[in-house]
Amino acid sequence: MSTSLSFFKNRRVLITGDTGFKGSWLSLWLDLLGAKITGYALPPKNRGDLFNRLQLHRRIQHVNGDIRDRTHLHKVFTHFRPEIVFHLAAQSLVRLSYADPTYTVETNVGGSANLLECVRQSPSVRALVYITSDKCYLNKEWPWAYRENDELGGRDPYSASKAAAELLFASYRSSFFDARKTLGAASVRAGNVIGGGDWAADRIVPDCIRALQKRRPIHLRNPSAIRPWQHVLDPLYGYLRIAERLYSKPHDFSGSWNFGPSIHSARTVQDVASKIIACWGTGTIRHVPQKKAPHESQTLLLNCDKAQRQLGWTPLWDVDRSITETADWYREVNAGSPAVEITERQIATYMDSRDD
Repeated sequence: MSTSLSFFKNRRVLITGDTGFKGSWLSLWLDLLGAKITGYALPPKNRGDLFNRLQLHRRIQHVNGDIRDRTHLHKVFTHFRPEIVFHLAAQSLVRLSYADPTYTVETNVGGSANLLECVRQSPSVRALVYITSDKCYLNKEWPWAYRENDELGGRDPYSASKAAAELLFASYRSSFFDARKTLGAASVRAGNVIGGGDWAADRIVPDCIRALQKRRPIHLRNPSAIRPWQHVLDPLYGYLRIAERLYSKPHDFSGSWNFGPSIHSARTVQDVASKIIACWGTGTIRHVPQKKAPHESQTLLLNCDKAQRQLGWTPLWDVDRSITETADWYREVNAGSPAVEITERQIATYMDSRDD
């Protein structure tokens, strides 16, 4: 594996949301890099969740906890004294936000406020990477990609909660963090992330895999929706790069950053499902529109010029490679291969291919 991220060896890293899809990938990657990791999150819900498949409880120190419980979270900060914090804990589903908007706001806004307050009270923290979402932008359904200084907002409760979380971050940064010479803080926004091990409801890839495993047609409710699809390793690499820069040059790299695929790599939901079927080797698609379905945006793209210009970050895997690697992960696991071996191999392949 490339040593370009050797900075993380023996660093004390706290990851909120380590039992989630992205958090599990990040935890394994940082463990492979030699970091000393503590994770804080709700326990995984199912035996087949990625955190369990990767046996991360044996590789990192995990603490079961709710991001809404600031007293408990603060105790973890005090005991572990993290140098680097990755904040991923969230209610991450748009459709669930319609069903339970209060929980979404309490987690994504209140929980983020708790995290920011713990960072404010923790002198050990040198770098904060605060993960939100591309959906924090006020989506005007235009064909142009959103830049970091574009207007925030949200029509659905999830998007609104992410916009509010960004406003909280900006207020803490200007009120408290900028005055600390040794603390760098960045909010980061990625597009629709795909990769092996995601089993969430109402997401295109897990929905496709569940249908294929049961030999049933893949039901698409909004096949023409366009998203900036990217493999999970691309934004995670951006998060790692920005954390390293925040640690060494905090005030040069604090702020907001987009980490998305090329705007030319955007695909429709129909395209993604068709590619997964081609990789799997069998399957069919059925368009099943839902009556009175909640609003879902048709187009949302990110402009990543800032990350490319100032960090030297560009996405490595295009959308076709991303979908292929994702489908191959599920296909191999479905055939009985250990998830941890496949995941480690994909991380190693990705790192060996990077030259930045």
